Amino acid sequence: MIRRIGIEQVQKMKEQGAQLVEVLPTKEYADEHIPGAINIPLLHMNASSVSILDKNRPVIVYCWDYQ
Repeated sequence: MIRRIGIEQVQKMKEQGAQLVEVLPTKEYADEHIPGAINIPLLHMNASSVSILDKNRPVIVYCWDYQ
């Protein structure tokens, strides 16, 4: 299921074991990211790159948003 959530919900889900995935390029991830997030750049996202994720835990995928 895909849905947009706010930072408060991200924090709550993270505390409950959700996995955070930053999809921006590696350099931008290195500059700044949510602590505990892993980097899987969107252009490199495929079955192999996401195989590191635990299928039994929720996944939050995020990128920079200026809104």
